[in-house]
Amino acid sequence: MTETSRPTASSTENAEPTAASSTGNTEPTAVSSAEDGELTASFAELYGRAPEGIWAAPGRVNLIGEYTDFNDGFVMPLALPHTARAAVARRTDGELRLHSTDVPGGVVQLRIDELAPHQGHGWAAYPAGVVWALRAAGHPVTGADIQLTSTVPTGAGLSSSAALEVVTALALNDLFELGLSAPELAVLGQRAENDFVGVPCGVMDQMASACCTEGHALHLDTRDLTQCQIPFDLAAQGLRLLVVDTQVKHALGDGAYAERRAGCEAGAAALGVRTLREVPYESLGAALDTLAAAGVDESVVRYVRHVVSDNQRVEQVIALLDVGDARAAGPVLNAGHVSLRDDLRVSCPELDLVVSAANEAGALGARMTGGGFGGSAIVLVEQEQADTVAKSVLEAFAAAGHTTPRIFPAVPSAGARRLV
Repeated sequence: MTETSRPTASSTENAEPTAASSTGNTEPTAVSSAEDGELTASFAELYGRAPEGIWAAPGRVNLIGEYTDFNDGFVMPLALPHTARAAVARRTDGELRLHSTDVPGGVVQLRIDELAPHQGHGWAAYPAGVVWALRAAGHPVTGADIQLTSTVPTGAGLSSSAALEVVTALALNDLFELGLSAPELAVLGQRAENDFVGVPCGVMDQMASACCTEGHALHLDTRDLTQCQIPFDLAAQGLRLLVVDTQVKHALGDGAYAERRAGCEAGAAALGVRTLREVPYESLGAALDTLAAAGVDESVVRYVRHVVSDNQRVEQVIALLDVGDARAAGPVLNAGHVSLRDDLRVSCPELDLVVSAANEAGALGARMTGGGFGGSAIVLVEQEQADTVAKSVLEAFAAAGHTTPRIFPAVPSAGARRLV
């Protein structure tokens, strides 16, 4: 696993979005010492002792490259200021105690030697799955008390589950001195979600949460986890990237995601390749002809077309950012949305409305981001047009009778780290 870095650039945007449906109503990015103190006090009240530290891991938004990660393809996420935070202390008696300030209910208490996949546990399955994955890999985790809190919106396609997994993995890695690297922690988080929770996701979300750096987008090759930090200072070009959370909750465990993954694997098998990454964009037409001649299901043909073309779109955006022409990425985002809507068929009316309303109001480009079936879209805009475009989206949702979306700027932020 290797990492390279382009020349550094820091973003001039440094605000954390609030829950307001406005691009101009923001709070400071940094978690305050008062908030850390509140989490410490909450932990002490709950468990009767002080935590040994506090850790944070962010959610992410994906600029381009969707449903490509489990096909060994390219992705380009950036970390958001929204984080899951964990106050943690070790145990030596084999008990795992989990509590979230965001979910009604008491402490979830589990025996680590009895953890097994697909046993439920709701939200607690994500941190519990990390403990299971660490122990299954031979790491000496003997128990823990964990208090979690998160500002990553759930069901918004911004990787709230990956943030929980990565913050748990990082805390346990530090406390038990396991010596694992950030990419290794990400892979363990992915295993927790795949094998313990039962969601067949790729590794992008966990890698973004663990490895992104402030002011950059992460160009990740999911085949070998090679990564390159791409300077992403849109403000310097007079641009802004908006996230529009439609408030339509999605759930990747409902089978639709798994069906598309299975379809991609069927397409690769029909083409005689291990994964769709091995199909060059220049050979896409021939590959689609081969699939049609073999009589594979029409949905598989569509899935293959999306994955191969979206890998190409990642490379297009990288090339544009390298020459400082982020504006020209707008049409690439639009093309990505059309492919997700028509070929992969993972969009929904609310996501389509964000894209159409934003573009009609003068956005440079827009697309849904994340797993789809709800969640969020991203909109690339001229900085001076941000409020106008946001207002148009809000008005379009109101006219359609949809729930008011949450709109905020995507600020490329730091990956997982220890706070205290």
